[in-house]
Amino acid sequence: MLERKLYINLWKSLSSEKQMIFLSGPRQVGKTTLAKFIAKGYSNKYYFNWDIISNKKLLIKDPAFFQHINRVDSTKPIVILDEIHKYRQWKNYLKGIYDEFKNDYIFLVSGSGRLDTYQKGGDSLAGRYFKFHLFPFTIAELSRENRDFNDFINNPLKNFDINRSQSTKKLWNALFNIGGFPEPFVKGTKAFLTKWSLNYYHQIVREDIRDVSDIRRINSVDLLFSLLPSKVGNPLSINNLAQDIQTAFDSIKSWLALFESFYLIFRISPWTRKVSRAISKEKKLYLFNYTEIQDKGSMFENMIALELFRAINNWNDYGLGRFTLHFIRNKEKEEVDFLIADKNNPVLLVEAKFSDEAVSKSLLHFQNDLGVPAVQLVNNENTYRYFKNGKNNILVVTAHQWLSSLP
Repeated sequence: MLERKLYINLWKSLSSEKQMIFLSGPRQVGKTTLAKFIAKGYSNKYYFNWDIISNKKLLIKDPAFFQHINRVDSTKPIVILDEIHKYRQWKNYLKGIYDEFKNDYIFLVSGSGRLDTYQKGGDSLAGRYFKFHLFPFTIAELSRENRDFNDFINNPLKNFDINRSQSTKKLWNALFNIGGFPEPFVKGTKAFLTKWSLNYYHQIVREDIRDVSDIRRINSVDLLFSLLPSKVGNPLSINNLAQDIQTAFDSIKSWLALFESFYLIFRISPWTRKVSRAISKEKKLYLFNYTEIQDKGSMFENMIALELFRAINNWNDYGLGRFTLHFIRNKEKEEVDFLIADKNNPVLLVEAKFSDEAVSKSLLHFQNDLGVPAVQLVNNENTYRYFKNGKNNILVVTAHQWLSSLP
């Protein structure tokens, strides 16, 4: 098993301050494996899984079943509650046990949906937990050479190590061909990836999503998802999708929200100086399993999107800021693929160019307008150049060299 040190360190930080942590992420991303690995660091532990019938009966019979842990010492136990969000009263249940036992136990709650928004109703858990997101493998995680966060934020164009380009190139190519989900990545073959992907989407769309919704037109949901890989990297028109599938606008909107809830997709909003304007505009869509994308340039952009999305979520989980990921576009249709903001203040511009090393004119324009650092990432090897843009610099660099040190 590949040790997921990036997330283990995050767990240590969060669990030292809060006694209930929500671990969420895509199905088969390694949440249960990580949770059990974390539990090895505790003398006293209890693993519970709602999908196991005997565990389910145990909770119904005795909600405080974890008190029966046969301890080996006096240290505080960790209780792992896996897939507990499938229990209809899960929010009230967690609220109750946390309020009663928060000083006596550490609770790690794991699930494949977004645990903070998974179901409507129930009592609020506000203030009782910290969020902890687990992502598919990224080059930043696999390289294990992450920069200090403050160093990166203060100078994102420098201080990254380009001397490991051969090792990071190998990792990047593996991610490009197989994707970042642990099981296919470790297997390392296209044949296994193909079989895994077919089963993966069947489980989520035909089982998980159907179980928590009243969707009757499941074939239309399948059709919608089959169209999305060709839409990656472009503003997504829900109206156009509704026309293509001959389905109501509100249905398409609802199904896309479900895809997000189950970590099939993520969307980023356009950045504007007024947040309210960005909310109503079309968003750009990306996939967690980007190997479904046929166009290599779009897949390259999706990989960068996932690297940046992982980073800003982890930074937020640490409490380092209120970071968001956007794209930026003006009325003249000039566009930069990514903008990282903190409290809606621009921090960094990132452009993805599969092979074009000429500095993007849009990148030049928006950097002059915003006055923030800018990076153009390319898939070409051995690219590492600086260009002057007034008072600012633009870095054009091989993607895996720069991304591998992302905090």
